[in-house]
Amino acid sequence: MTHRTTTDAPRLLGIIELGGYPNFLPLYRRLGFDAELVSSQRKAQASLKKRLPDVIVAEYNFQSDFRDRSSNLETLMAKLQRHPEIRVVCIYQPEHQHKLDAMRARFPIFAALPLPVDDATMEGVLQRAMKAS
Repeated sequence: MTHRTTTDAPRLLGIIELGGYPNFLPLYRRLGFDAELVSSQRKAQASLKKRLPDVIVAEYNFQSDFRDRSSNLETLMAKLQRHPEIRVVCIYQPEHQHKLDAMRARFPIFAALPLPVDDATMEGVLQRAMKAS
């Protein structure tokens, strides 16, 4: 696993499973991130084995058919417990906020953004995330 040096661009991993919001890749790049986008939690897990990002932007997708968890994000958050320096920005559907709040009681999420999310909101959160490092 590689770690970033002080001269490297900050790293961002974007996990886009369902979408329904703008493509933030141009914003990530404009803010100076070395950004990687993946389309599943499985691909995100593989990416984390290669390098650790500074920020992860992921969706909270509530799924009532999971037996032991409420969403796609919980497995990732459990893995990230060993890396508390990684800031997670979560995008969620407002009607699932109560389920997300239950997960947030167990796992640290830097910011949770209800849909719809626009560039200005995402930019503000990412700037705060980098100041928090």
